[in-house]
Amino acid sequence: MKTLKKFLMASAFGVAAATAANAATLDDVKAKGYIDCGVSQGLIGFSNPDESNNWSGLDVDFCKAVAAAVFGDATKVKYAPLSAKERFTALQSGTIDILSRNSTWTMSRDTTLGLTFAGVTYYDGQGFLVPSKLGVKSALELGGASVCTQTGTTTELNLADYFKANKLEYKVVAFEKNEEVLKAYQEGRCDVFTTDQSGLYAERLKFTNPDEHVVLPEIISKEPLGPVVRQSDPQWFNIVKWSYYALLNAEELGVTSANVDEQKNSANPEIQRLLSVKVKNPDGTEADNDFGKGIGLGPDWAYNIIKQVGNYSEIFERNVGVSTPLKIARGSNALWKDGGLQYAPPIR
Repeated sequence: MKTLKKFLMASAFGVAAATAANAATLDDVKAKGYIDCGVSQGLIGFSNPDESNNWSGLDVDFCKAVAAAVFGDATKVKYAPLSAKERFTALQSGTIDILSRNSTWTMSRDTTLGLTFAGVTYYDGQGFLVPSKLGVKSALELGGASVCTQTGTTTELNLADYFKANKLEYKVVAFEKNEEVLKAYQEGRCDVFTTDQSGLYAERLKFTNPDEHVVLPEIISKEPLGPVVRQSDPQWFNIVKWSYYALLNAEELGVTSANVDEQKNSANPEIQRLLSVKVKNPDGTEADNDFGKGIGLGPDWAYNIIKQVGNYSEIFERNVGVSTPLKIARGSNALWKDGGLQYAPPIR
């Protein structure tokens, strides 16, 4: 009996301790009144500051979406520009609450750093940028080339794998900071610049003569990019993960920032659950549809995301889509029903 009592007491203590730990990030965020969001040091279309230090981009909008869910105010975010080398340490130490910085989801990062990826907000792949004057049409013509890249990334490993598999010689010219990589490439200290293909299109826009550089057709790796949180806080992980899923579900259901108020009158049960609309069941009881309480948020969590930031399509097209300077088609980032890879579990 004493053993049972000890076990029950220990279990109760463990549950209480776990609950306190699980709520730590949300409590801290609410106490300070904003979310610390780790972003890149300047990548057009994803996270980039203007002259007044106003940040914009797909990764920035994701942090705004989480702020809208938590505070009902998408502006409650502070942005911390981080290099590839320091980004994970900043999250591990608690300096930031979310890392939303074009970071690739890999097994080692997911299992050895004490961190968890909350989804894939952008499906990408590594590519190559070369000066047009070289006349190179394929990455298979890069034997003997010097290649500029950034340290602390998956890029170096992918580069080694590709050149080894194709029996090509090459020389790495690596730097810690992205601006150092770009400077070296533009000064001709290397023949090739390699990073995620989306990054190549973004960085090329910074050049004096962008059209003098060409992105080669080969994609040599899988680069699923997405937000990262600490592994020790399941509640915060769920908030970040379901903020992402809300963006996808909203697009699939046709709910946008422009029509979300009108959609509150929809008879579609999926939309009613997304927007926490209370409805009458056939037996006269009321369906609560408040799924926010399961992650520690209010009933308007998803409504606030969509109203203030938009759905996934709106975020994509606003920052990197075909009408932007990047001119990136949806491709793999289209919804599953449109032939892409973006897929969200239902809110149910």
